[in-house]
Amino acid sequence: MTTASPIQIHHLLTSLDHLAPFALAEEWDNVGLLLGHPLAPVGSILLGLDPSQALLDEAISLGATTIITHHPCIFHPLRAIFTSTPTGRFLAKALQHQINVIACHTNLDNAPDGVSDTLALALGLSNLSPLRPGPVIERGATGAGRLGRFARPLSATSFMNRLLQVLQLPSVCVAGNLPAQIKTVGLCGGSGSELAEIAHNRGADLYLSAEIKHSVARWAEESGFCIIDGTHYGTEQPVLSVLHRQLQALAASNNWPLEILVSRAEKSPFSLYQTKNNTDTSR
Repeated sequence: MTTASPIQIHHLLTSLDHLAPFALAEEWDNVGLLLGHPLAPVGSILLGLDPSQALLDEAISLGATTIITHHPCIFHPLRAIFTSTPTGRFLAKALQHQINVIACHTNLDNAPDGVSDTLALALGLSNLSPLRPGPVIERGATGAGRLGRFARPLSATSFMNRLLQVLQLPSVCVAGNLPAQIKTVGLCGGSGSELAEIAHNRGADLYLSAEIKHSVARWAEESGFCIIDGTHYGTEQPVLSVLHRQLQALAASNNWPLEILVSRAEKSPFSLYQTKNNTDTSR
């Protein structure tokens, strides 16, 4: 009986490069192996959006040797590492516990079956095309954002109910008026203010993204267009389950003895504060 060969970080990087080619990352981004050793063995992987202390503690408690995050743990060049800062504490603790950290950021945004494709498919959209096209690769079209269509138009109420369910949110911010019927949707998981006008020009009934700038929201209002801010976390979190399935399939096809987990501790950094009533009791 033969045993499977040990899986090393460089094997995992090769597989990730197939799923979301690192070359698709924006020039300003920082992706790939950001902390660790290419020859380090991989036994258990934890997936999350953010390289936070909570995610790191979860990895340690689960015995995960590798973390794959969407947002990079090292984004801007570091002139020094102070362990009094969140980044410094994260790096020091990850090094102490010999945990490898890999980032799949804008390469996963721009890849087929990436962040925006996942969000679009979760909403039930089809006939997807990038809002800002990138190179065409073997697995399909790449680029930022997506434009898609519903097989049958949805009423505003039906669309919003579906949207809140997908985003796992109780409410969202809307600029402009919701169309009575929604057929074509432009979207970009994560921060995507800059693609709103492209979505409008390509005939979208509305645009969904996150971190919408005030000026862009005002432009939508004045243009008779509708923009929905679904929060950064809400519009990106659906991709984790897809990445989980993709890695599990790769592990199975390669006979890799990997345990691949999705964080259960991670949640949005924002919470919704609501007053119990609108009565001003300060007077």
